[in-house]
Amino acid sequence: MSASQPARRCWAEVDLGALRHNAAAARSQLAPGVKVMGVVKANAYGHGVGLVAKTLVGHVDIYGVANVGEAEELRGYLPDAPVFILGPALPDEQARIVAGRFVPSVSTIEEARSYAALAGTGPLGVHLKIDTGMGRIGILEEHAVAAAREILTLRGIAVTGLASHLPVADEDDAFTRDELARFHRVVGKLREAGVVQPVVHVENSAGIIAYPAQAGDMVRAGLMLYGSSPIPAFQPKLRAVMTWKTRITLLRDMPAGHGISYGRTFITPKPMRIATLAVGYADGYQRHLTNRGAEVLIAGRRCPVLGRVTMDQILVDVSALPQVAVGDEVVLIGRQGTEEILAAEVAEKSGTIAWEIFTGVGRRVERVYHE
Repeated sequence: MSASQPARRCWAEVDLGALRHNAAAARSQLAPGVKVMGVVKANAYGHGVGLVAKTLVGHVDIYGVANVGEAEELRGYLPDAPVFILGPALPDEQARIVAGRFVPSVSTIEEARSYAALAGTGPLGVHLKIDTGMGRIGILEEHAVAAAREILTLRGIAVTGLASHLPVADEDDAFTRDELARFHRVVGKLREAGVVQPVVHVENSAGIIAYPAQAGDMVRAGLMLYGSSPIPAFQPKLRAVMTWKTRITLLRDMPAGHGISYGRTFITPKPMRIATLAVGYADGYQRHLTNRGAEVLIAGRRCPVLGRVTMDQILVDVSALPQVAVGDEVVLIGRQGTEEILAAEVAEKSGTIAWEIFTGVGRRVERVYHE
């Protein structure tokens, strides 16, 4: 690097071409005409909502976000983008949803009444959320028809969609198949009750992969867009979008019997060459990875993380790599040479899920975009 281009300490490279590839992989699972919602909540799963959303233009039909603040931010990048709000809104957020003409999910009659009053002559399109097993939001399926009949009498809103969510599509096949059957039966009853031509959506990434025939009119692609499959067998069809990198900031030769990091939870069993890396839990490299067999890639080889993960630094054994030097690139998630560390691997070793690994990559980690 030149003086005008200082070396980055810790950064995430985002491959926009891989993002488009994964969107195509999602669509290839579906019957013609099924729409795709690109879920870009939580700053596009930590990838950066601005360029991610722009890259997905023409590859998704609508965007999904968690709340009105995210919806307004997205519209700052794409002023005309159709946006669906996945979660419920606080009372003072509902007016902003109406003003922005975002599409809210509705879980109660009270929510529907509030939107109807705010929308005036509208009508504001809303999607009725039905709880078929998630237990988080939505009208319980046994109450859905009665609630819908009352909601349909409200002026100012129109029920333009019917939705639910799959809680165990990547874990429990029997429950998921039963849930999908129950959801589509409820949809049929709601059509009979007067919900005319709704957009029907229930499937997340796991559902898209495992149950494409039950997709309905639209799916909600999230994790798979970013190159991580909740169904391991599908992983080869996706390309990782994020490669998370850092650098070696220090190299030291440590004697046998020396403690490594806080708590001295690792003691060198022999003389070892230890690299200090410019990443820690403040950047999103989880402290739960402490002494859990985590590895990084240096010079195309796996190197074990030693001792506790600290706020700004981690320590790695590079005894087998005498050629490495201060400033060398290190891959935390991604490919280097013939080796690859997937977000799913890091998640498993830290006792969490890939979603949390992506969204946990901190704001001081610079995002660098390329095709």
